[in-house]
Amino acid sequence: MSLPLHRSICACAIFVSLAPPALAAGDPQEGRAIAEKWCATCHVVSETQTSATPAAPSFAAIGQKYRNGISALAAFLADPHPVMPDMSLTRQEIRDLTAYIEGLRG
Repeated sequence: MSLPLHRSICACAIFVSLAPPALAAGDPQEGRAIAEKWCATCHVVSETQTSATPAAPSFAAIGQKYRNGISALAAFLADPHPVMPDMSLTRQEIRDLTAYIEGLRG
């Protein structure tokens, strides 16, 4: 293998290995904004919200329910549900929401 080709392959490998964590990170502040925009009608999404639909669990309760399986929550959010509107969340929006919900667990 030639030296320039070897360097190119190494550079690509380093870039690829560094990229996924940056892409996988959720932004809790963005998650809160999404929750306040799309979810607050039914769920209590923050400590300052005073009312919501009684049958819908609060985000704090959801965080406790998924305490050991936040990836299960992400999978839940990725699929449409009959009781929830299909918001067609992007993968990044799901990561942001789950990061926000994780932060509510304390």
